Amino acid sequence: MSHLLRAYAPITEAGWDLLDSEARERLTPALAARKLVDFSGPRGWSYSATNLGRAEAIDPPEGLAAAQRRVLPLVEVRAAFSVARSELADVDRGAEDVDLGELDAAAQRIAIAENAAVFQGWAEAGIAGIAEATTHDSIALGEDCERYPRHVAMAVDTLRGAGVDGPYGLALGPEAHTRVLETSQHGGYPLLEHLREVLGGPLVWAPGVQGAVVVSVGGGHFLFESGQDLSIGYQSQDADAVQLYLEESFSFRIATPEAAVALTP
Repeated sequence: MSHLLRAYAPITEAGWDLLDSEARERLTPALAARKLVDFSGPRGWSYSATNLGRAEAIDPPEGLAAAQRRVLPLVEVRAAFSVARSELADVDRGAEDVDLGELDAAAQRIAIAENAAVFQGWAEAGIAGIAEATTHDSIALGEDCERYPRHVAMAVDTLRGAGVDGPYGLALGPEAHTRVLETSQHGGYPLLEHLREVLGGPLVWAPGVQGAVVVSVGGGHFLFESGQDLSIGYQSQDADAVQLYLEESFSFRIATPEAAVALTP
């Protein structure tokens, strides 16, 4: 029996298929960090810590030497939501306009939390964010989208000057991404293409990111390790609704701090 306890939920196979499909549809565009960093796993719910490959000396018994291995514990993240039992019944009747608004909101919350941990950091979880760990000075984005390609080119030149090869990717926070899309002179799409040409790599919408971050996507710089990948689990039920949750466990660490440049809002 999985710890997700899905077998106890009053949800049919058709209902689970719809819930999983809806979650996947909402999460895929929002999980920006996974498009720009190295993803490994999933390694399962019981996987508890990432090996850092280091050890620290500790006081040993007399006549011995001792060291303790260093690890980074995985953090567990959960976003609760509920679905009306009447809506689940309509799924089995073939309805295609099922109200899954709470699931959509939960997917957005957990995606934002994951992106924020990777790019901005999560001190309580022992995670240093890319934007706070970079060794390079930040570049101010400003509100003039016409200057965005220049700022991104400066970031790329900084990375090349530090010996960090491309291709390079760009995580654009929601406000910056909206400005790019609403640019009147370029009509949005050509400006996105211009930025991609400067980068030579992906540009992603990144909820949870403040400003933007340029990173090398050449591999080996930023390491995301998944224990349990995002999954829906069962919590409880009453006469009106079923209480569910989205859950994941992960760690994130930075191998090459100089492989990123932060573009501040």
